[in-house]
Amino acid sequence: MKERLITSIVLVVFLLIVGLINNMYLTNLVIAIITIAALYEAKNLFSIKDERVFYFLSILSVLAIFISPLLIAVIGVISVSGYVAYYQKDINLISLALYPFLPLMILEELYLIGGMSSLLWLIVIVAITDSMAYVIGKNFGNKFIKEKFSITSPNKTYEGVIGGVVSGSIIGSIVGLMFFNFLDAFIISFCVSLASVFGDLFESFLKRRVGVKDSGNILPGHGGILDRIDGYLFAAPLLWAMIVSLGHQ
Repeated sequence: MKERLITSIVLVVFLLIVGLINNMYLTNLVIAIITIAALYEAKNLFSIKDERVFYFLSILSVLAIFISPLLIAVIGVISVSGYVAYYQKDINLISLALYPFLPLMILEELYLIGGMSSLLWLIVIVAITDSMAYVIGKNFGNKFIKEKFSITSPNKTYEGVIGGVVSGSIIGSIVGLMFFNFLDAFIISFCVSLASVFGDLFESFLKRRVGVKDSGNILPGHGGILDRIDGYLFAAPLLWAMIVSLGHQ
């Protein structure tokens, strides 16, 4: 518990420093490092043996510091798909380009179009959703709805998920006033909050497939990078798409 608390404090302080500095290259570098670490963990979760795809996407992650991450994302997905088709490789290799490479490149694009405030909005939605789902689920789980939320994650309850999404939507909509009116901000926050729940569920599914508790051990007391960013991998692309589609004011 002490180890987990220390790691949490270090991570929060580090992110605060990066946020306060708010330098494009520094932020992109941090996302690149996260991407490479996440790719390594995902490679193991997908049981991918071909190291070339991992190294290729890692190099692209670094290039995205200086080049449009959206362009890099498209190049990555197309290149890996072409590589699989040309050499008749395991189609599972494409998974690595779609998860977590593509969502993290879109996260970087979200920062470029919306600035640090868009990342703040994202973090608030996902963090509140996750935290309140845990608190409400622990205290009220299965008291009103006996059925489990999903067999993929037996610890998730409907009460926890509903409480987390409602909380994330309300708090998120307040932060979202930086971009939209309250109604639009609430709708976006609700959709992004719900997406984060399934982002967490998807990573749980990947871990269950290979029979591991954590995606890695890079973060003492917390497991791997994917264990900490799973919700963001679904939430970030949706927030980016909704901001672009609706146009922030």
